[in-house]
This record gives sequence, structure tokens and C-alpha cells, in this order.
Amino acid sequence: MPKVTVDGQEIEVPDGATVLQACELAGKEIPRFCYHERLSIAGNCRMCLVEVKPGPPKPQASCALPATEGQEIRTDSEMVKTAREGVMEFLLINHPLDCPICDQGGECDLQDQSMMYGRGASRYDENKRAVTEKYMGPLIKTVMTRCIHCTRCVRFSEEIAGVDEIGAIGRGEDMQITTYLEQAAEHELSANVIDLCPVGALTSRPYAFEARPWELKKTLSIDVSDAVGANIRLDSRGREVMRALPRINDAVNEEWISDKARYQVDGLMRRRLDKVWIRKRGKLEQASWDEAFSKIASAKPGKSIAAVAGDMLDCETMFAAKALLKACGSKLIEGRQTGMDYDVSNLAAVNFNSTLAGIEHADAVLIVGSHIRWEAPLVNVRLRKAVKRGAKVFVVGPEWDTTYPATFLGNDLGVLNELSSDMSDVFAKAERPAVIVGGGALKGAHGKAMALAKGWGADFNVLHFSAARMGGLMLGFAQKGGMADLAKAKPKVLLALGADEMDFSSFKDSLKVYIGHHGDKGAHAADIILPAASYAEKDGTYVNTEGRVQFAEKAVFAPGDAREDWTILRALADALGVKVGFDSFAELQSAMIAEVPALGEEGLADYGALPDVDANAKAEGTMEAYPIKDFYLTNPIARASAVMQRCSEELLHGDELQEAAE
Repeated sequence: MPKVTVDGQEIEVPDGATVLQACELAGKEIPRFCYHERLSIAGNCRMCLVEVKPGPPKPQASCALPATEGQEIRTDSEMVKTAREGVMEFLLINHPLDCPICDQGGECDLQDQSMMYGRGASRYDENKRAVTEKYMGPLIKTVMTRCIHCTRCVRFSEEIAGVDEIGAIGRGEDMQITTYLEQAAEHELSANVIDLCPVGALTSRPYAFEARPWELKKTLSIDVSDAVGANIRLDSRGREVMRALPRINDAVNEEWISDKARYQVDGLMRRRLDKVWIRKRGKLEQASWDEAFSKIASAKPGKSIAAVAGDMLDCETMFAAKALLKACGSKLIEGRQTGMDYDVSNLAAVNFNSTLAGIEHADAVLIVGSHIRWEAPLVNVRLRKAVKRGAKVFVVGPEWDTTYPATFLGNDLGVLNELSSDMSDVFAKAERPAVIVGGGALKGAHGKAMALAKGWGADFNVLHFSAARMGGLMLGFAQKGGMADLAKAKPKVLLALGADEMDFSSFKDSLKVYIGHHGDKGAHAADIILPAASYAEKDGTYVNTEGRVQFAEKAVFAPGDAREDWTILRALADALGVKVGFDSFAELQSAMIAEVPALGEEGLADYGALPDVDANAKAEGTMEAYPIKDFYLTNPIARASAVMQRCSEELLHGDELQEAAE
């Protein structure tokens, strides 16, 4: 490890570190615009200039200069100060003076660094250049006159997202960043360029002119749009969530989130359930809480009560529902609302055991029945890293647009029974092989995929696409026969806890009580609607697909008469004359943790070892389509979101609409 001196302080730095990284290890702040820890080094902006000896008698760009033994680095010399002032002066020559109307105001790197490192005056008085706007889709607003050509957006699209849609054309003063054909950026991570842009060239189109950062309350939360559990920050004003931004967590989402996680939040204010409704003579009519509870109690369900958990439910709500049903003498609980009924006796067999961070170190990956780009875009980013390190990827299922080289083996799951010798050799020689099974193949290929993984010494992974799935399984929210068992039991009362994807026709004779937050499919089928809180309106514990327990905080209050789910279930217990053992959220959490201790500690839960596998297991069935048909409209919040509706129409179905119009 080389030793360098930074402003008189001698430090040791890792091999391969740059001078910029060495300065940061010494506690020095180095300004930069183009450099980003997760992107390749470009060396465009020259803002990170430092003085290095031995070396040329001029300042050097620290981001692109390797740290070597014996270097003397100065970050505070007069030469460095003058050089940074000069660079800032050049950057501001063409930058428009529209800070008061720029959405980046208050969060702008250019503002901050011009204050810290600028001269405070300009020696140039020529006209500023202007650049025509570029269309980048319904999510990204462009004001390209502000662009300083740092190319962060270009490098993100090429290196992280793997979709080569944004690039630079022209040279010198005529250089412009564009989507080449000026079409929308069509990938699931496109809006991350807004966070990366150090100026106001790329900002959020739906959030334009909505609020300033100092007006907003910031709340730490967890994304529930998929099972990855990305760490997010909800910014709210009053009772409205204004935006969702990523939080850094290297083990989960690094610092990226999907477009759906970022932009579905406008759906939190639309199509909301804020009153109690009861169906009378075929029509829903407004009612009171007492009237609704009386009607449920008058059904005298006794043991004949069932509960189905939706895809975005927190663990506390599921535990409260389980406690209520247990007090009634019922065990009819299920979380796999679409009808899946795979074996859940061993949670390690349905967990993402490689871990999200670990999968990027795999050198051979077999994906069975998963459209990873739609089911978990951030896992797709990790797989792309693995491929860049040399991994080979094989996919069983219908073809989809991968962002890395992959070999598709067909739609027939039976192909797993007789793999080609070439493919078997790849996995036999691999040092860190991995198998990933998606929800669409759990029924037909789970056993065979696990047997293959054990034979190869590979990590076995199940990739869920529901935020509530692993938490529900930890709480035992599953029947051996899945939803079919619940339908056979013909319960007098069915509690649909935010369950909008289930088939209600199997429960024609049941009193259907929907406890949820949006007027979606579940509310349309319900006999009684009890308005509940969304994930942004309550504290809650979530477990992601790798078994990581995480806690989300309450950002805003629920609208109207809506209440937090656990309070509704607690009041329902009184109406049914049973005791559930908790009267407050703290008591509920304590009871849940007492039953499942792993839910009380944030971090990876220990599910133990994989079960013994049947070496003779066979895969059977054909996958005609993946469970997710439309990436942007997978849950009731997204379906209520005007932004997600527009993304679906323009980015997924734009060609169809154009053909229909012609």
C-alpha cells in the first residue's frame, strides 16, 4: 500500500486508489462534477485539480491520477485555488442565470461549489450560448442550456442501466447531450440520471415547480413496488408525499431506485379510499365504522373467517390479522394471492440466498422463469456487473430484452431435465455459480432447479416480486394448498388486506371485507370497504427477497377516515368479541417479535440450510408469459398514478397506439 502526503499529513492508501480518493481518506473535500464513485472516470470537468509533487509544475486532475508512493499532494495551495477559480469561471461562461426558477435550486452542486470555490465575479461579457431542449420522455425534464457536459448521464445509461440511449453529439461549443433520436429513455432506471446531474439540466418532469427542498419533511422509508426493498426517502409537505428519492445502501440498492419506486407516489393522493362503504342492494353506500363492524359481527363467522394479504403489506398488519384469526379459531391465512402454492416448509428454499450484493460475484447464472428487468430492475443491475466480470447467463422462459449477453433456452421448463453438455461444463467449472428461480416457475421447476444448484455447488435463489412475500412467509401467512385451500373452506367472512390481484369469484358466498387504501380491484369486489393507510402513512417492518428485515417510518397521515391497518383489525376484534393481546403499536410489535424474533433486528434473517433435495426431481410445464404484464402498473398505487399510466401508454404501448391512430 503506497504512502502519500496530503497537505502535510502522511497516510496509507489502497493499491489502485486515485489521488482524489487519497485526499478524501485524509479528510479533504475535493470539488468535482464529472467524477462519481459508481461510474467510470471521465476527467471532463477539471474541477478536482490539485498540486502533486513530483510531477509537472501545474495542477492536475486528481480523479484520473493514480496515487503512488511518495507523492506530496497539496489541495490548499495558491496554485490550486487559482486553478479551481478559473475552471469555475469557464463553467459559468455559458450557464444561464435561472437559479430562481430552476428545480435544482437548493440541491445544486454547481451552486454549492461556485460559492465555495468561485471567484465571485466573471471577466467574460460575451453572449451565452443556448441549446435546444431534448425530449427524454415523461419522467425527465431537460433544460440543456444548463448542461456542463459532465457525461454522468451518458455513463450511467451505458454502464449501469446497460441501455445505450443517451450520448453526446458535436464537438467543443457545439457538443450536446441527447437521446440521439430525441425519443424517450425507455428503461426502468432512467430517472436516476436526475440524481446524478450536478446542475439543473436534467430534472424531474412530474415534480417541476412543485416545491423547494427546504419546504419538505424528509422521512426514511422502504420501497414496496417490488421485493428488493430499496431504501428510499419520502419528502412530504403537509399531508402529501411530494417525491421519493433513493438512499444509499450498498447491500440493497446501492444508490439507485426504479422509475416506479420514484414516481408512483403521486398515486398516493388519487383514487383513495377515505370513507367506510357498505354494499346495499348491489350498490356501495357510505356508512359508519360502527355499522360496518356490526355487519361483520352479524355474519357470526366464528372459525369461518379467512384473511388474504396483499403484495405491499407490512409485517405488523399481517401479524395483527393472524392474531385476530387465531383468536377466532381460524388458520385460514394466505399471502400468495394470485394462487401460487409452492412448498414453504423451509424458508431457505424460497429465499435469495446469494444476497443481492453477492449475486454480482457469480460467474455462471441460470435464470428460470423470471423477467428480471421488470420483476427486480436493481437485481438486473447486479447481474450486469457479474456479466462485465465475465459471468455467463442462461435463461429459461420467454425471451425479453436483456441488458447483457444471455442465452435463452426456450419456454419449456423441461429443458432443465436434459441440459446440454456445454452448459453443464460451464456450471461445473464455475467457482461461484448461481441459480435464480422466478415466481412464474416456482410450481414447475422449483425442485429441479434446487437439485441442479446442489449438484453444481451453486447458490440457490428465489426472486420474489412482492414486498410482503418474505415477511408473510416468516409469519406463516401461507396454506399448504395456497388460495385453493381458502376457496374450498368457503369462509363466511373474507378479509382482503390490500389484496387487489386475487380472484374474488371463488368467494361468491363470503362476506368480502376489503381493508385497503385504493379503490382498485379489491374495493370493486368488496361488500364492505374499510379505508386503511398506505405504506407512506404508517410505521412498518418489511422483509425483502433476500430475507433482509428493514423498517419504514410514517411520512404523512392517512386521508379522511382512513386508519392504520392494525387499528382497524384491533377494533374488529372487539366487534367479534375476541382478544388479540395488544392495544398499541408497541405492544403489537413486541408480540410479533416474541413470535418471530428475526423480525426484531434489522439485517439478514437466518433461515438455516437448504432442505434435502430429490436428485430425481423433474421440471415440467411451459411458460408462455411472465406474471408481470406491465412493469408500470403492478400495484394499486401505481395504477392510480397519472405518471405511471402515462409511462405505460408511452413507453410500453406507444407503438401500438401509433399504429391504431394510423
